Amino acid sequence: MSEQQNIIVTGAAGFIGSCMVQYLNEQGFENIYIVDDFGYEEKRKNWEHKKFIKIIERYNLFNWLDNENPSISCIIHLGARTDTTEFNYEVHRELNFNYSVLIWKYCVANNIPLIYASSAATYGNGNFGYDDNHSIIEKLQPLNPYGISKNEFDKWAVKQQNQPPYWTGLKFFNVYGPNEYHKKRMASVIWHSFNQIKNEGVVKLFKSHHPQFEDGKQLRDFIYVKDVVKVILWMYQNMINHQWKNENNGLYNLGTGKARTFDDLVKATFAGLQLSPNIIYIDMPEDIRDKYQYFTEANMQKLHEAGYTQEFYSLENGVADYVKNYLVSLKTY
Repeated sequence: MSEQQNIIVTGAAGFIGSCMVQYLNEQGFENIYIVDDFGYEEKRKNWEHKKFIKIIERYNLFNWLDNENPSISCIIHLGARTDTTEFNYEVHRELNFNYSVLIWKYCVANNIPLIYASSAATYGNGNFGYDDNHSIIEKLQPLNPYGISKNEFDKWAVKQQNQPPYWTGLKFFNVYGPNEYHKKRMASVIWHSFNQIKNEGVVKLFKSHHPQFEDGKQLRDFIYVKDVVKVILWMYQNMINHQWKNENNGLYNLGTGKARTFDDLVKATFAGLQLSPNIIYIDMPEDIRDKYQYFTEANMQKLHEAGYTQEFYSLENGVADYVKNYLVSLKTY
């Protein structure tokens, strides 16, 4: 890679960030500075075999940038506190808002493109739909501090007069795939289902506490992480080749555009193991019951109009790949 294509990836020890680094490696990019809290030993296998220039601790990033003044072609900011059961807003504000503001300002000052992770959690209960339209973000009412912090940064970003030369904020819907094992309670239903099948032969899904949805028929837009990183690289390449239009800057949904039930998800997990489904329904924990999204479905028109044409994995194909090639063999990506 040329010197001009040094990329910073934050959250590089985490789920999506580590998959991003791997995909960049596969596409020939090795000039990567990886940023995260690297003190968590359980995440080590997510990043230790990747190809990169340097490890930078999250807390030290801006000191390092000031001291080294490296040539950076793009910052892919995927680092965040993503725990939706953490109800102390200050934790989310510090990591998801304040830190993102510093990254934004650095990109502005140094004329660097920025791609950052927002979240479908910003949409709350969906009263205003799932359109990535800037006109609705002031109205959105996220259901938890995590979603609030992400929406606060989105609102701040679109108001800025001083912007990076190119920028996008990607509203990730329900992302699943390899390298999420460390997320424990926050890992995808597929990860939990696989482990329940292995240990008990049965999957426990939350009952519905909403009269319009039967048990197991709650709907989410599930997207495979391999599609997420493809979209990000496509955006990056368009930005550095100056094919990205300034009017394309802004917020984008990143789901498949097709909601599926949790029953479908679990049946696909059983199918990946060549087993017949065995599902029971249990009460949802009270601490998340009134903060639960029963339906999400990304409107993907904006991304397609920006020029993205690749097909997304179907739920069945994505889950099959994840189960057979990663979960069964305990492999990371």
